[in-house]
Amino acid sequence: MIRVLHTADWHIGQTMRGYSREFEHRAVFGRLVEIVAEREVDALIVAGDVFDGQNPSGESHQLFYETLVRLHRARPKMTIVIVAGNHDAAGRLEAPRALLRSFNVHVVGNIRRRDGVIEADRHLIPLPDPTGNAAAHVMAVSYPTAACLPALVRLDGEGESPVVRAVRSLYSQLRDTLAPRFSGLPLIATGHLHVMGGIESEGAERRILIGGQHAVSPEIFPEEFDYVALGHLHKAQRVGRDTIRYSGSLIPLSATELSYRHGVTLVTMDGTSVTSEHILLERPVPFLRLAGAEDVRLSEVGDHLEAMALPPDLPFELRPFLQIRLAREGITSGFREEVDRLAEAFPVRIVDVRVAAVADIATNDEAPDELVRLTERDPEDLFRMAFAKEFGQAPDAAHLDVFHRVRSEA
Repeated sequence: MIRVLHTADWHIGQTMRGYSREFEHRAVFGRLVEIVAEREVDALIVAGDVFDGQNPSGESHQLFYETLVRLHRARPKMTIVIVAGNHDAAGRLEAPRALLRSFNVHVVGNIRRRDGVIEADRHLIPLPDPTGNAAAHVMAVSYPTAACLPALVRLDGEGESPVVRAVRSLYSQLRDTLAPRFSGLPLIATGHLHVMGGIESEGAERRILIGGQHAVSPEIFPEEFDYVALGHLHKAQRVGRDTIRYSGSLIPLSATELSYRHGVTLVTMDGTSVTSEHILLERPVPFLRLAGAEDVRLSEVGDHLEAMALPPDLPFELRPFLQIRLAREGITSGFREEVDRLAEAFPVRIVDVRVAAVADIATNDEAPDELVRLTERDPEDLFRMAFAKEFGQAPDAAHLDVFHRVRSEA
């Protein structure tokens, strides 16, 4: 039997409306260290987006390496596998590869080819059990950049996108090349991409595949993969079959993730049996919506903040993040500045303010009660309103999918 802890989307160095997340990262990394010891984890997989940007600060690098040291000390025999995500600079992430190997940390960046042939060996990592014998393998695949994929060719009459076909071909090539070395042991594959059926969080996840195509079918992962450890989507979820999973991020990375149950996924492999358990991580800092599900009038924001009854001397790093959904009644053009002014007197951090959507767009002979500038409206709300006015019904998931792709390209 072997226990594998699947995590992803750390996004070290992230800020939210200018607020640092370092305090939260240190807290959840501390809990991660406790989990690998408590659950006697044999391998840890980080499925991409270690950092939030491709040029992390010195402080972000320091926190990353300190965390690796703490994990190694907690479980000296644990194998750590890290792949690059779309937020990571793959070459920079794997630069200390030789040094990290001495701590049993394996970092895998972009696909490399020699004379057109994938250097596949660097993507296969054996996972020993507590006795030291190989109990499983990881086929470590990072975010598939254009350079990683086989040549993109569109075939006449072919319905499948050439990008999706190339991603499918990449996984097939690696599987076929490495198959003689699997030795009949369980195989875990990694991926950092959007798989169809996965729920994404607005404003925090880029639609990342090239060519305007952002999602692949879960069928690109062959049945030989006993478990697929995915990164990129921040909500913990399964896609396709039960053994293809996103672990989700460790903390909320945008206001739209307020309801997510963030954590890590513990995968237990015992012969042909594969089971998974989502382990919740307590949020180091509360992430709240003012007045719950209620839309708040601008004139009442101060009263609601007062009703929260927060200690006035609450340390800055413990002040809750706050999302505010404003009712349209009584809204003014400078509502964001007014909310910030009101919040200054309270120990909170406002990270998201938006106005409730209207049911329809006013026609020429109907004067709206309030005028709101386009810059103060969310583009998706405008799209929903325009679609409903034109077609007499709300857009479905396929329409929203096209809208988001166009929006990301713009």
